Amino acid sequence: MNTLGMIAIVVDDYDSAISHYINDLDFTLIEDTVLSEEKRWVVVAPSQEGARILLARAANEQQRAAIGNSTGGRVGFFLYTKDFLNTYESYRLRGVEFVESPRQETFGQVVVFKDKYGNMWDLIEEKFGER
Repeated sequence: MNTLGMIAIVVDDYDSAISHYINDLDFTLIEDTVLSEEKRWVVVAPSQEGARILLARAANEQQRAAIGNSTGGRVGFFLYTKDFLNTYESYRLRGVEFVESPRQETFGQVVVFKDKYGNMWDLIEEKFGER
């Protein structure tokens, strides 16, 4: 059995990205290791379970062009919560940008938000079962 362990999100600055994911989105900083003068290994996660995110600072023009557009403008990241209303309100009060109002779907409650870089995320509380 295989498991998705980590994905990378290209960012412009390590410290700014850490601040956003930790302070605005309530993620935990898992690791911040200096690899060289220009490069760090920065890992954050929304919980102890599931995939983690490598915050990868753009190192060239091609990578800088991908900041905020790693999925071509569509929702590419899915954050599950067991407390939709509190998470939504907490994010809203911290200035997280929502691109729609929360809506009820057959699978549960969902709303689309953008991270600091413009990447689109679904915030989801499933109706049936638990993740």
